[in-house]
Amino acid sequence: MVASTRRITYLLLAVSASSISAFAPISPTVRPVTQLAAINKKNDNNSMMSQFANVASLSILATTLLFNPLPSHADGQTKEFKLPPIDQSDKSRCVLNSSKMGQANAARDKLYDLRECKLSGVKGAEFDLSGVIMTDTDVTNANFRDAQFSKGYLRNSNFDGADFTNAIVDRASFKGSSLRGTIFQNAVLTATSFDGADVGKFLTLKDCV
Repeated sequence: MVASTRRITYLLLAVSASSISAFAPISPTVRPVTQLAAINKKNDNNSMMSQFANVASLSILATTLLFNPLPSHADGQTKEFKLPPIDQSDKSRCVLNSSKMGQANAARDKLYDLRECKLSGVKGAEFDLSGVIMTDTDVTNANFRDAQFSKGYLRNSNFDGADFTNAIVDRASFKGSSLRGTIFQNAVLTATSFDGADVGKFLTLKDCV
């Protein structure tokens, strides 16, 4: 009887011990301080390398733009520039109209279209013709003294003998036009293109800006 009682006691102690160990909290894995320091140092190095890479990329981009700048085109030099059809029904279209907005930014209430107009000898002195569109336009011997042609689309037209003295002709394009004997004395020609234009031997560009 005593022996069986001892066996029961031993079994109860064993079961209690196993139950306690089963519900005991699991201790989290603790990394050594040296290992954590190494990980932090590695992360710092990666962050510094990333910053250096960004700075290097920006430096290369700045240098490229400095020594190889993007071309600055006049408004009428866009390669895919598409113009609407000419309104041949507008009988008053081929008339010089000075802009009333008093601006040199080509702002108008509608398209200023002088394409295919015959305006030889026209008098446009002091007119604001900013934003005008001319293709196959005849303005030979025209008087454009002190006029404004900012952002003018002046392609494939005839300007022979026209006088642009003191005129503001900035950001315009004379691509493919004839400019024989044309006068630009003291005119502002900033960012204006004469690509493919026929300037002949008598084009006057004295004191131009």
